[in-house]
Amino acid sequence: MAAMKPRTGDGPIEVAKEGRIIAMRIPAEGGGRLVIELNAAEAAELKEALESVVAALPAARV
Repeated sequence: MAAMKPRTGDGPIEVAKEGRIIAMRIPAEGGGRLVIELNAAEAAELKEALESVVAALPAARV
């Protein structure tokens, strides 16, 4: 039996292609991870939305 390790909210955001979906795992405060499953069209839309927000940030915060 594999060792069971507690999942914490620490760590980087993970994104992986799993079959026909893209799974994004985001660390959450208080432990655990928020898992979001996207198709390619939704991922492209999210990319556009994030790029526009990041472009509007002051240079020191990027």
